[in-house]
Parts: sequence; C-alpha cells; structure tokens
Amino acid sequence: MQIEIISGSPREQSVTRRVALHLKKRLEAETPHSVGLIDLKDYELPMVQTVFNSVDNTPEQFRPLSRRIFAAEAFILVTPEYNGSYSPAMKNLLDHYPKQLHKPFGLVTASPGPLGGLRASQQLLLLVAGLFGIASPTLLIVPNVEKKFDAEGNLADESFQKNVHMFLTEYLWLADQLAGPKTQAD
Repeated sequence: MQIEIISGSPREQSVTRRVALHLKKRLEAETPHSVGLIDLKDYELPMVQTVFNSVDNTPEQFRPLSRRIFAAEAFILVTPEYNGSYSPAMKNLLDHYPKQLHKPFGLVTASPGPLGGLRASQQLLLLVAGLFGIASPTLLIVPNVEKKFDAEGNLADESFQKNVHMFLTEYLWLADQLAGPKTQAD
C-alpha cells in the first residue's frame, strides 16, 4: 500500500513536522508499506483556482506532487492548530485535488500547548468527511509537541509511545480493511 503522510505546516521550523517524521520512520521500519512524506514547506501552491483532476491536467511544476497524491492509497494528515482549526496550507493542498473516495485517513494534530490541537482534530474529521474519505476513529493528539519529539523525529517522551502505537495500529487496521484482498487483476 502507498501511504502519504502530509505534514501540514508550511513553516521552516515546524515542530509538527517532528511527528510526521516519526510516523514515517515507524511505518517504514515496522510495515511492508511504501511511505512518503509530503512536506508543505516544500510546495508553494497558489490559492486553488482549478482542481488538478489528473497528472496531465496539473501545471508542470506540481506534477511530481500530483503523481504522489493520485498514487496514494491512504493518507495521514499531520497539522498544527491554527486558531482552532487545521493548517490553511493543508486545506489548500487538498482542495487542489478531487475527492478521495473511500480512502483511509489517519488524523494527527500537534501543539506546543496542553491540548495538542484538539479543536483542529474535530475540524479534520469534518474535512475528511467532505473529501469522502474514511477517518480512523483513533486520533493522535500531541500536546507539548516539542517535548514529545526531537527535531529528527525521534520520540523524546517514552510515555507517549502507547499513544503512537494505538494510533498506528488502528489506522493500519482500517487501511488494510479498505484495501481488501488483492486479486491477480489488481
């Protein structure tokens, strides 16, 4: 399965990216899945004017990104909380593409504060429903993110290991269920 983790902060020194890096490392080490990391600091997408409904109908500079979005069978959205919601850069990215019908989504929010982006997580649930995706019911809410993960994406607070494990276990179960059994035609 091709899983794309979208790190939703366009900021260079994003602490949210630490969580995305950690999840990528874990998935690569513990599963047979192909895992990519789309880091929104690397893309300066204009405000959406048209939907990129295929790779060929994507402006040349964004075609590598479109190839990854269209190839993804599952997504993990990782976002900071901005004014009680998710990153506007993430919304802009997702608005550039068609609905993600029946694709699984893992939802992760992070904040330097004690609530970990809880309000943003509720908004992400609405976003995924609007995309016709299926959200894993187990969310990963990361309070005090800079104390939980170091700059390289390593877990700095071992007591948070259980939260990460539960999130990944439930997300992968959902993704596997939605992928279903493969036939020779697949």
